[in-house]
Amino acid sequence: MSSAATAVSFQHPEFIAARPEEVQLEDAPIDTEWIVSGAPVARSGLHSPSLDGKASTNIWECTAGRFWWTFHNEETVVILEGSVRVTSQNGAERLLKAGDIAYFAKDTKAFWEIDDYVRKIAFVRHPYSKQVMALRGMLARMKRGAAPAMLTPGLLGTLGAMLPL
Repeated sequence: MSSAATAVSFQHPEFIAARPEEVQLEDAPIDTEWIVSGAPVARSGLHSPSLDGKASTNIWECTAGRFWWTFHNEETVVILEGSVRVTSQNGAERLLKAGDIAYFAKDTKAFWEIDDYVRKIAFVRHPYSKQVMALRGMLARMKRGAAPAMLTPGLLGTLGAMLPL
């Protein structure tokens, strides 16, 4: 574990670079109802947010313990140090160790078993709402020249009802 960390600068948000140990970590307690055994201590820190606020890159570490984790957003992780045995809610099991990459879908749970310590980089994606996805699809079709066939009064009324003003 790294105890000396410097804050990552967000002065130029179009390019943010730092070594994982330079990311300042803060306590990130695991929900006590999720803990099955042990007394895991988790810490995390933001490396970089995306300009649109829909994604972030974070460093997360945790000491020994066994717990369930709920993924509220899509997350891809790369294990930097240590290891963790992960069992998905459908029973798939894998020991993740330094260098391994794993993906967790939004609104899923996984059981984490950490024998000693694990440190990961997490790429988190916050999905767009259904309304925004519908609008993005419509705009994509417009770019491809399908606008006249799409822009019917019924579609415009439906889209207007879906998008809050």
